[in-house]
Amino acid sequence: MLDKAHHAEFRTQFVREPANLRHHPALVLNADYRPLSYYPLSLWPWQEAIKAVFLERVSIIAEYEEVVRSQRQAFKIPSVVVLKDYVRPQKRVAFTRFNLFLRDEFCCQYCGAKGELTFDHVVPRSRGGITSWENVVAACSPCNLRKANRSLRHSGMSLRRKPRQPVPEEMHAIGRRFPPNHLHESWMDFLYWDAELES
Repeated sequence: MLDKAHHAEFRTQFVREPANLRHHPALVLNADYRPLSYYPLSLWPWQEAIKAVFLERVSIIAEYEEVVRSQRQAFKIPSVVVLKDYVRPQKRVAFTRFNLFLRDEFCCQYCGAKGELTFDHVVPRSRGGITSWENVVAACSPCNLRKANRSLRHSGMSLRRKPRQPVPEEMHAIGRRFPPNHLHESWMDFLYWDAELES
């Protein structure tokens, strides 16, 4: 652990480190040893992880082989850190484009396509439809164009699933089905993916 007198010097040294070290993110676990989030996976840049260790906000659980140095000390870069104080999960899911696509599992709610997605108002805004969890769905461009400004009945289309506001637990469960492209081996004991991981 760095003493506080060397903090400024150590932070200056960070800036001079090789650029490739920014590619060593730390998996951040809550105090119950579960990831803060699955999708996106709760990762911090290595600089933030070391800063949090210095500020005694986290404990290091696992480390990379790579090392960063100040003039007086060398540190292995943390690959897994756990918060010392439990962060209570949010009780509601923010209504964002990303979360909407996640709720709909990244597929069109009309045809099931997983191509380039946009979103569609089930009841068009021109007919009084509002922008809400219950009225907006992920849709591929062809389905969006086909439905246009019409109701489901007039377009002859149907929804695969009725849209509704998701709860955080549900979003975590869906997120576990979409592992990110890069998973460091030191993270695996703390992740419970439903999808099979490629070696």
